[in-house]
Amino acid sequence: MGNLIDNIQESEYPEVVDLWEDSVRATHNFLKEEDIQFFKPLILNEYLKMVDLRCIRDYNRKILGFLGVVEKNIEMLFIHPNSRGGGIGKQLLKFAIDELGTTKVDVNEDNDQALGFYKHHGFEVISRSELDPTGRPYPVLHMELPK
Repeated sequence: MGNLIDNIQESEYPEVVDLWEDSVRATHNFLKEEDIQFFKPLILNEYLKMVDLRCIRDYNRKILGFLGVVEKNIEMLFIHPNSRGGGIGKQLLKFAIDELGTTKVDVNEDNDQALGFYKHHGFEVISRSELDPTGRPYPVLHMELPK
Protein backbone atom coordinates (compact mmCIF):
# COMPACT_ATOMS: atom_id res chain seq x y z
CA MET A 1 0.00 0.00 0.00
CA GLY A 2 1.21 3.48 -0.86
CA ASN A 3 1.29 6.62 1.22
CA LEU A 4 -1.80 8.72 1.73
CA ILE A 5 -2.30 11.60 -0.68
CA ASP A 6 -2.96 14.75 1.35
CA ASN A 7 -3.92 18.37 0.79
CA ILE A 8 -1.50 21.22 1.47
CA GLN A 9 -2.44 24.25 3.55
CA GLU A 10 -1.36 27.74 2.53
CA SER A 11 0.65 27.98 5.77
CA GLU A 12 2.79 25.12 4.39
CA TYR A 13 3.72 26.94 1.16
CA PRO A 14 7.20 27.93 2.45
CA GLU A 15 7.94 24.21 3.10
CA VAL A 16 6.69 23.38 -0.41
CA VAL A 17 8.94 26.05 -1.95
CA ASP A 18 11.94 24.70 0.01
CA LEU A 19 11.21 21.21 -1.33
CA TRP A 20 10.81 22.65 -4.84
CA GLU A 21 14.21 24.36 -4.59
CA ASP A 22 15.95 21.22 -3.27
CA SER A 23 14.39 19.16 -6.06
CA VAL A 24 15.25 21.69 -8.78
CA ARG A 25 18.86 21.94 -7.61
CA ALA A 26 19.11 18.13 -7.78
CA THR A 27 17.49 17.70 -11.21
CA HIS A 28 17.46 20.95 -13.21
CA ASN A 29 21.21 21.52 -13.66
CA PHE A 30 20.50 23.53 -16.82
CA LEU A 31 18.93 26.37 -14.79
CA LYS A 32 21.00 29.34 -13.70
CA GLU A 33 20.95 30.62 -10.11
CA GLU A 34 19.10 33.75 -11.21
CA ASP A 35 16.38 31.55 -12.74
CA ILE A 36 15.85 29.73 -9.44
CA GLN A 37 15.71 33.06 -7.60
CA PHE A 38 13.26 34.41 -10.22
CA PHE A 39 10.86 31.48 -9.82
CA LYS A 40 10.93 31.14 -6.00
CA PRO A 41 8.67 34.11 -5.15
CA LEU A 42 6.40 33.37 -8.12
CA ILE A 43 5.85 29.83 -6.87
CA LEU A 44 5.31 30.97 -3.28
CA ASN A 45 3.04 33.93 -4.01
CA GLU A 46 1.25 32.96 -7.23
CA TYR A 47 1.71 29.50 -8.72
CA LEU A 48 0.80 27.38 -5.68
CA LYS A 49 -2.54 29.18 -5.35
CA MET A 50 -3.39 28.43 -8.99
CA VAL A 51 -3.18 24.63 -8.85
CA ASP A 52 -4.99 21.73 -7.21
CA LEU A 53 -2.14 20.98 -4.81
CA ARG A 54 -1.60 17.54 -3.25
CA CYS A 55 1.30 15.88 -1.45
CA ILE A 56 2.68 12.77 0.18
CA ARG A 57 4.03 13.08 3.72
CA ASP A 58 6.23 11.04 6.02
CA TYR A 59 5.14 9.89 9.48
CA ASN A 60 6.09 13.30 10.94
CA ARG A 61 3.84 15.05 8.38
CA LYS A 62 6.86 16.40 6.51
CA ILE A 63 6.11 16.78 2.79
CA LEU A 64 8.16 14.33 0.69
CA GLY A 65 6.74 15.23 -2.71
CA PHE A 66 3.98 17.35 -4.21
CA LEU A 67 1.80 17.63 -7.26
CA GLY A 68 -0.01 20.62 -8.77
CA VAL A 69 -2.71 20.18 -11.42
CA VAL A 70 -4.79 22.67 -13.38
CA GLU A 71 -7.65 21.20 -15.40
CA LYS A 72 -6.04 18.18 -17.11
CA ASN A 73 -2.43 19.43 -16.95
CA ILE A 74 0.25 18.50 -14.45
CA GLU A 75 1.84 21.88 -13.75
CA MET A 76 4.29 20.66 -11.09
CA LEU A 77 5.48 17.37 -9.67
CA PHE A 78 8.51 17.57 -7.41
CA ILE A 79 10.03 15.02 -5.04
CA HIS A 80 12.55 15.80 -2.31
CA PRO A 81 15.99 14.50 -3.43
CA ASN A 82 16.22 12.21 -0.37
CA SER A 83 12.90 10.58 -1.32
CA ARG A 84 13.50 10.05 -5.05
CA GLY A 85 13.30 6.50 -6.34
CA GLY A 86 10.87 5.39 -3.64
CA GLY A 87 7.69 5.42 -5.72
CA ILE A 88 6.36 8.80 -4.52
CA GLY A 89 6.41 10.36 -7.99
CA LYS A 90 4.72 7.30 -9.46
CA GLN A 91 2.02 7.41 -6.77
CA LEU A 92 1.39 11.14 -7.28
CA LEU A 93 1.26 10.66 -11.06
CA LYS A 94 -1.19 7.76 -10.73
CA PHE A 95 -3.40 9.93 -8.47
CA ALA A 96 -3.25 12.78 -11.02
CA ILE A 97 -4.33 10.45 -13.83
CA ASP A 98 -6.86 8.28 -11.99
CA GLU A 99 -8.44 10.82 -9.62
CA LEU A 100 -7.89 14.20 -11.30
CA GLY A 101 -8.22 13.07 -14.94
CA THR A 102 -4.80 14.38 -15.96
CA THR A 103 -3.68 13.67 -19.52
CA LYS A 104 -1.00 16.33 -20.20
CA VAL A 105 2.32 17.56 -18.83
CA ASP A 106 4.99 20.00 -20.00
CA VAL A 107 8.61 19.01 -19.36
CA ASN A 108 11.82 20.98 -19.81
CA GLU A 109 13.59 19.37 -22.76
CA ASP A 110 16.86 19.36 -20.79
CA ASN A 111 15.32 17.52 -17.82
CA ASP A 112 16.20 13.99 -18.96
CA GLN A 113 15.02 12.36 -15.73
CA ALA A 114 11.52 13.87 -15.92
CA LEU A 115 11.28 13.13 -19.63
CA GLY A 116 12.19 9.49 -19.01
CA PHE A 117 9.78 9.27 -16.06
CA TYR A 118 6.78 10.48 -18.07
CA LYS A 119 7.68 8.38 -21.14
CA HIS A 120 7.96 5.33 -18.86
CA HIS A 121 4.41 6.03 -17.68
CA GLY A 122 2.98 6.26 -21.21
CA PHE A 123 3.20 9.96 -22.04
CA GLU A 124 4.27 10.88 -25.57
CA VAL A 125 5.77 14.13 -26.87
CA ILE A 126 3.20 15.87 -29.07
CA SER A 127 4.89 19.26 -29.62
CA ARG A 128 7.77 21.49 -28.55
CA SER A 129 8.13 25.16 -27.60
CA GLU A 130 11.49 26.90 -27.99
CA LEU A 131 10.90 29.09 -24.89
CA ASP A 132 9.44 28.26 -21.50
CA PRO A 133 6.15 29.97 -20.46
CA THR A 134 8.07 32.92 -18.96
CA GLY A 135 9.96 33.50 -22.21
CA ARG A 136 13.25 32.02 -20.99
CA PRO A 137 15.39 30.02 -23.46
CA TYR A 138 14.56 26.59 -21.99
CA PRO A 139 12.71 24.49 -24.58
CA VAL A 140 9.60 22.74 -23.31
CA LEU A 141 8.21 19.44 -24.55
CA HIS A 142 4.42 19.14 -24.44
CA MET A 143 3.50 15.56 -23.55
CA GLU A 144 0.17 13.76 -23.52
CA LEU A 145 -1.21 10.33 -22.72
CA PRO A 146 -2.46 8.65 -25.90
CA LYS A 147 -6.24 8.49 -26.10
